[in-house]
Amino acid sequence: MTKKIILTSIAEIQSFVNSVSVFNCKIALITERYTIDAKSIIGIFSLDLSKPITMEVDDLTMAESVFSKISNFIVKE
Repeated sequence: MTKKIILTSIAEIQSFVNSVSVFNCKIALITERYTIDAKSIIGIFSLDLSKPITMEVDDLTMAESVFSKISNFIVKE
C-alpha cells in the first residue's frame, strides 16, 4: 500500500524515522531513481526532499497502523 509523504526539515525526518522504526515490516521510500529504507535517516537525506515522496508499506495488515502513526507527513489530496 502506498501514500505520498512530504518531509521538509531535519526535525521532521527524525520524527518520521522514529515513528516508522517501531514497525516490524518493510517500509520503503520510492522516487523516480531510488528506493530506500524508510528507517534510514542517511538514506532519506540522499533523496530530493523538495517534492512529495512515495512511501510503500509491504505488509497490508500493518499499513493502516503505519499510516495512522505518520499521518502528519501524508500529503493531503
